[in-house]
Amino acid sequence: MVEVFKTNVEEPKASKQIIRMLLEQFPFHKINFDLSDCDRILRVEGENISPDRIIELINSSGFCCEVLV
Repeated sequence: MVEVFKTNVEEPKASKQIIRMLLEQFPFHKINFDLSDCDRILRVEGENISPDRIIELINSSGFCCEVLV
């Protein structure tokens, strides 16, 4: 299963911190950013992805995140 999110993360340092945080919660998922995309894409791949929880964690870090439709 793959879920794609639109974010406002712009800095590579911030994206690495977010990936670390998400991997603590979802250790068996593959997580990466595409900061060169205009939507600053966050891609999460794995079983039983929880989009609401991912959005909640990123929002609590001070960034915007929504499922990309």
